Amino acid sequence: MKIVFHEKYYNSEYAWDPAAAIGRLDGIMNVISENKEYEIITPNPAIEEDILRAHTKRHLQNIKNNPLLYELASLAAGGAIMAAEEGFKSNPTFAVIRPPGHHASADSCWGFCYFNNISISLLKLYSERKIKSAFVLDFDLHTGDGNINILTNRNDDFRVKILNPYSSGRTGYIKEVKSYMKNLENIDIFVASAGFDQGIDDWGHLLHPEDYTELGRLMREYSEKLCKGRRYALLEGGYNHSVLPKNVDSFCQGFK
Repeated sequence: MKIVFHEKYYNSEYAWDPAAAIGRLDGIMNVISENKEYEIITPNPAIEEDILRAHTKRHLQNIKNNPLLYELASLAAGGAIMAAEEGFKSNPTFAVIRPPGHHASADSCWGFCYFNNISISLLKLYSERKIKSAFVLDFDLHTGDGNINILTNRNDDFRVKILNPYSSGRTGYIKEVKSYMKNLENIDIFVASAGFDQGIDDWGHLLHPEDYTELGRLMREYSEKLCKGRRYALLEGGYNHSVLPKNVDSFCQGFK
């Protein structure tokens, strides 16, 4: 399994928020670096053409007004594109990127997000005529409104189905995801907007490590049924640094 990562993602000086907290990625990368199953690959920044498929010129300029923020946000978007390209080649890939993106809409952003990494990466594949449809599983505690705003109700022929599970119990949550995936058809690629703040020891107090393994396994199973195993995942939320590495690794063990 491939892991997208860049040393610059450790830089927390671009913002003062929990998503940029010092040490947030250290534990994740410590676990990953110790596992020979993971191959770390290094991305380049997304170019403006890539970003503008998902965002307005005004929004791009607003982010560029902060040079460090633009450097890191465009690098995160580039990491998402690399993950998408690998995923399209049926190489399951998890991108450990900062800052996150699922609350970034075409002309605005909030929730520690700046560029919509999911949208930028999917629209890159679509622009190259590699895909015409996608399924997004957004299991972050907070609904990815940016994903919805950019990727649904489009005026082109790109079709995207998005599930933000709402079930309140562990068993029901997994059952909801499985039931939704069972009814999917004509999907070209799977992507997880992978936030871990629903964790039992995080803000959501809901999902255990084994639940994240099951979410990863379901992504693997149904992507293999529907689209030759094309799948990738991008890190979003997750704020308890002591449990985040375990939860990420648990997901990857099912996803790989």
